[in-house]
Amino acid sequence: MRALTFLVVLIGSLWALVLWMQPRMAFFPTHGIQATPAAHALSHSDVQIGTADGITLHGWWLEHPSPRGQVIYWHGNGGNLSMWLPVFADIRRRGFSVLAVDYRGYGASGGTPSETGIYRDAEAVLAHFEKHLRREQTPVIYWGRSLGSAVASFAAAKSAPDALILESAFPDARSLFAGNPLLFALSTFSTYRFATAKHLEGYRGPLLIVHGDADTLIPFAMGRKVFEGAGSIQKTFAALEGAAHNDNYGSHQVYWSTVDRFLEVLSANVRTM
Repeated sequence: MRALTFLVVLIGSLWALVLWMQPRMAFFPTHGIQATPAAHALSHSDVQIGTADGITLHGWWLEHPSPRGQVIYWHGNGGNLSMWLPVFADIRRRGFSVLAVDYRGYGASGGTPSETGIYRDAEAVLAHFEKHLRREQTPVIYWGRSLGSAVASFAAAKSAPDALILESAFPDARSLFAGNPLLFALSTFSTYRFATAKHLEGYRGPLLIVHGDADTLIPFAMGRKVFEGAGSIQKTFAALEGAAHNDNYGSHQVYWSTVDRFLEVLSANVRTM
């Protein structure tokens, strides 16, 4: 009985420890707004979006007068919209309208982040976009970076876009700990899944996956695994030579040429609809 009691206490303690640790390992938010698109000489609208569980999210709508496409962008797990502003500005300058919204607990958004919570955020963002911002005869592109790849793929499973772009994607949360036996074992107790690969099983639309081959945070092989398991028959994989995880992919010499080639066919298809 002592051994059994000890085992139960040990498992319970490990479970509680993992539940306490998982949001602290997954989310690194910065609060407030440190810069706006005005810093890049771009006009924008502030958006406030309510979620089903009563959280108010803050975002930016950077509208292009004659867009090549409308992008809904989900950023990585660190910082806030202000930190990711150079990325949004680059996309906007290249002819796209961009909707970017901070997850709950990030920037000026209310609440506290969790996996379930940021999926609710994604659902609210999609509903707001459909009701207020969607432009007919213009391709809709979901675009996710790192943790945002899990959110973008979740969104694609809920409401398929015209195209999906994922950068530095990983199959699921446990795969991130494959090289650390202790953390991999502890991840058994985690409720977080971030199951990008699972979300993509039913997605059949155009898919572009981009990954730096010098990424040590989310290894290159993980991006390949997501690509190989994706159900889309219109998928493209782009390897960025020498790019690490936190590099600005937009500055890589082959990045935009790859994105442009991927979206050219999409735009042509939409124009003939």
